[in-house]
Amino acid sequence: MKHTEGTHFIGITGGVGAGKSRVLRYLKETVSCRIIYADEEALKFYVPGNDIFGKIIEAVGEDVLDGAGGIDKRKMAAKIFSDDKLLQRVNDIVHPAVRDVIIRTMDEARALGDKDFLFVEAALLIECGYESILDELWYVYASEDTRRRRLKESRGYTDGKIDGIFASQLAEDEYRKHCHRVIDNDSSIEVMQDSVDGILKEYLG
Repeated sequence: MKHTEGTHFIGITGGVGAGKSRVLRYLKETVSCRIIYADEEALKFYVPGNDIFGKIIEAVGEDVLDGAGGIDKRKMAAKIFSDDKLLQRVNDIVHPAVRDVIIRTMDEARALGDKDFLFVEAALLIECGYESILDELWYVYASEDTRRRRLKESRGYTDGKIDGIFASQLAEDEYRKHCHRVIDNDSSIEVMQDSVDGILKEYLG
């Protein structure tokens, strides 16, 4: 697929431990781009001073607040991750707000035209329907064994915790079905870089 001039809007997704951050660091070094991290944008809504914060507290209850009026992360996690319906209610509040931020940022990037790419990183790009607003989705691939090892080494996760995370995420064939290109990040940095370079060359024609 060849693309004309202008900013290209690409979603970067993949399972936990796949190494999306490592891929994005390389992309930042390689092409003129801006990167939006959906999780970072979402965290901004969990801070007092915006309408979304009020809606979150209305949904989960004031007992998750700390003494300063902010959210106590432990109380919040304990409450929403033990109640699937409540977690979905919070997601239904936060995810559309994040999507609005991303769309506004895309509009700004389109108007400025000073970057070749805008990359949007999120684990839930497919689930949240970003296919409809981005040019392409790129899947960062690493095998389950590799991801498990990375999560143990970098985050100290137990097998039980990793099993739970894996079970909550899309299967590999779902990522491949929805994503236009696959970045191989299963082994060395050099292999990943070669994979990215090949995709950029093909994408830009």
